[in-house]
Amino acid sequence: MNGSKSPGLAGFGILKNTTCHTEKKISVFFSIIFMTVGILSNSLAIAILMKAYQRFRQKSKASFLLLASGLVVTDLFGHLINGAIAVFVYASDKDWIRFNQSNILCSVFGICMVFFGLCPLFLGSVMAVERCIGVTKPIFHSTKMTSKHVKMMLTMVCLFAVLIALLPILRFRAYQIQASRTWCFYKTEHVEDWEDRFYLLLFSCLGLLALAISFLCNAVTGITLLRVKFKSQQRQGRSHHFEMIIQLLAIMCVSCICWSPFLVTMARIGINESRSKETCETILFALRMATWNQILDPWVYILLRKAVLKNLYKITRGCCGVHIINLHMWELSSIKNSLKVAAISESPVSSKQINLQPLSSMGQ
Repeated sequence: MNGSKSPGLAGFGILKNTTCHTEKKISVFFSIIFMTVGILSNSLAIAILMKAYQRFRQKSKASFLLLASGLVVTDLFGHLINGAIAVFVYASDKDWIRFNQSNILCSVFGICMVFFGLCPLFLGSVMAVERCIGVTKPIFHSTKMTSKHVKMMLTMVCLFAVLIALLPILRFRAYQIQASRTWCFYKTEHVEDWEDRFYLLLFSCLGLLALAISFLCNAVTGITLLRVKFKSQQRQGRSHHFEMIIQLLAIMCVSCICWSPFLVTMARIGINESRSKETCETILFALRMATWNQILDPWVYILLRKAVLKNLYKITRGCCGVHIINLHMWELSSIKNSLKVAAISESPVSSKQINLQPLSSMGQ
């Protein structure tokens, strides 16, 4: 699709000199397992989040639940579409010339790889920003972060990811079949043209920027929660602090560990003007690491919930016999307690009332 190349043969240049081979039976088996586990995990997470959304529909937690639901829905469709295409390619013995004469399947595969790669990263950063605002500015969050605004943000994030995915097609650049002949993406071999490098660097920089925003906002949120916990003399919100800090750490670790190898690898390929030194096995391993993020994401919301953490605490306490934290307030709403504690700590009126309480007791 670029220059004198015909559209039907644009993606087949890599097939002439393939240096990376994968075992068909093993690859098909693992692709089916990954797709099945991902679909089941995300479906379960969607059911849990939608049930929770019905409970907290009119409360501040609804915005977080909408964003989390958007994230797991995106992961679910990513497993369905990308997984189905990958299984079809393996089942067809990776004979792209036979079933991809017009390069349509490779283009669709490449667009889906970019969209379902960037969109969860963008949504993760938006969730981190939303949580940071909810903890540091609870009044602003309760008045401005409505369900309507959250749905608009979800739409804008998806449209931006679609634009990035369609950018090569709009510029008449075809997605390329990779050396393993199992997936399509930007050109990663013999990258010499500036535009090919631009797409790789754009994808990797946007992904790394989303991870950096998530890390920064989650760090601010965690520090704020710890400061409120240690400064407040009330017991409200302790369970919320424990739950939120665990979730924040888990989300940061999963995203950074899974996506960093692939994003860094794409950035290194884009920076190198000559032939890339990255091997096909390295790229394929980094891609599989990124795929695990879509499998582990829903389990963060499935396992690290208040009820599950409470049961884990009881089991740990029974085994160790050590009293760690007081859990008598688990039944209260987590978001409500956090907002209440933050609002009390920031309110000047409440501080005056607290200071006047000893005087009134002395007068009595």
